[in-house]
Amino acid sequence: MAISQAICSTFKQQLFQGVHNFNVGGDVFKLALYTSAATIGASTSAYTNTGEVSSVGTNYPATGSVLTSLGVTLTGTTAFLDFNDLTFPNVTLTARGCLIYNDTEADAAVAVFDFGSDKTATDGDFTVIFPPPGPTTAVIRLV
Repeated sequence: MAISQAICSTFKQQLFQGVHNFNVGGDVFKLALYTSAATIGASTSAYTNTGEVSSVGTNYPATGSVLTSLGVTLTGTTAFLDFNDLTFPNVTLTARGCLIYNDTEADAAVAVFDFGSDKTATDGDFTVIFPPPGPTTAVIRLV
């Protein structure tokens, strides 16, 4: 079992099909947290609760939380999008990675991120910090 960081393969195809709307006020995207027991990566095509952080007694909301999109930007020849940082307040959990998925479009998977090691919060905030938006730093970009 492993979390393999990747832009999901089906997401790449769906971009050409016009499935996802990342504009502000467009589709609803969520981020779900996963333990090291999860098996998610490029072949993940939709949200799954297998390996997701438990919502029982942790204060973590099952299926994750809604992301706030910063919209799509074009700088030079690079298009990119980013999200505001996401905080799960007052939780007790350990997560190894996360999945961004489109809640509006049948929970279609977008990207998987591996935190590099287990990250823990105990009766506190767990914040996923996105890199600054930019053509070389944004979390999702087409070069």
